Amino acid sequence: MAQAAAWLEIAPDHPFGLAALPYGSYTAARHAEEYRVGVAIGDRVLDLTTATERLMAGRAHLFASGSLDDFLAAGERGWGQVRAGIIRWLSDDRCRPAIEDLLIPQTAVTMRVPFAVGDYVDFYASEHHARNLGCILRPGAQPLHHNWRHQPLGYHGRAGTVVVSGTEIRRPCGQTFLPGKHRPEFGPSIRLDFEAELGFVVGVPSHLGDSVPVDRFAEHVFGVCLVNDWSARDIQAWEYVPLGPFLGKSFATTISPWILPLAALRDARVRPPSRDMRLLGYLTEIADWGLDIDFEVQLNGHVISRPPYATMFWSPAQMLAHMTVNGARARCGDLFASGTVSGPEPGQRGSLIELAWNASNPVRLPDGSSRAWLEDGDEVTINASARGPDGIRIGLGSATGCILPAVRDSAEGHL
Repeated sequence: MAQAAAWLEIAPDHPFGLAALPYGSYTAARHAEEYRVGVAIGDRVLDLTTATERLMAGRAHLFASGSLDDFLAAGERGWGQVRAGIIRWLSDDRCRPAIEDLLIPQTAVTMRVPFAVGDYVDFYASEHHARNLGCILRPGAQPLHHNWRHQPLGYHGRAGTVVVSGTEIRRPCGQTFLPGKHRPEFGPSIRLDFEAELGFVVGVPSHLGDSVPVDRFAEHVFGVCLVNDWSARDIQAWEYVPLGPFLGKSFATTISPWILPLAALRDARVRPPSRDMRLLGYLTEIADWGLDIDFEVQLNGHVISRPPYATMFWSPAQMLAHMTVNGARARCGDLFASGTVSGPEPGQRGSLIELAWNASNPVRLPDGSSRAWLEDGDEVTINASARGPDGIRIGLGSATGCILPAVRDSAEGHL
């Protein structure tokens, strides 16, 4: 049953009500710009760094640094104890005197990347997205490669360019090879795209040489965030063969500032389509880790897509199992993303290359303009909500980025 934060006067169906309680890292003028860990509750932020010092001294060290790093490593017992404490503090009138002064308007804080990102892996888990791109890029051929339904495919990205929502994104430069040309050219990407995705944050690490079975997913993964895997499609197309994405992806990845714990997604779990397949043993799961999460993509304030995460073929438990099956170590702070979330309908596609069908059918905006690819000054915002208790929706926040022009450099090999 959904709980109400009575003394806070927050309704049970608020996207950031007691059923959600996502964690983040912020600075605020009242704390002399020191990093703090906070929990979103309604339109405010609870200063968890100070709250645990007052009410849960045994766990206060987990938040002293102002980031989630130590908390992520605490494991299920620590995660559960802290979450239970926060729920009690915010719902019990007797706790009000101890924490009321620790609640800050969200408008008064500046959010930062909430944890030190270890490794970043991006998967390709939507069959609808994979089929769409197969049809676009390989017309007349089978849209899915033979291996796609047998293993979650992905690429290793750059952790150092993961940025928090609100960070401006510089248009990347790189090599492209245009039709009719005899040699590659260097310059700004003209086919810049977004990808709406869900990210998973690893807490408890695994050991080098060991794998993480699908039934131990929740022991290792703390929570989820929204991800925009910005993509320079022209750079990507020229470099893609034979080793896959590189500079077309590595220039920036935007994440939402709030990390929603898996505990908040208990009512959102659904059966993923991969459960109907005969898979190798390490990918066969009993528990359902598909997720009922509805995405919304806005371009310059206008909704252009509503992708449903529940249609994703591979579950995050299968992604983590495959990522570690060769003995690769998962580390605290690792981030792995789902790949573009796309549904079966045209209005459910999670990237511009699909929505505009590789520029053949540009997306029309209410102001009369259209987009085949992102232009300088365009702002992309990804929002999402998950099914919660008693039919409410739980908010995941948003991930926003605005495109800046490319840097022009007169040096040799540049513009």
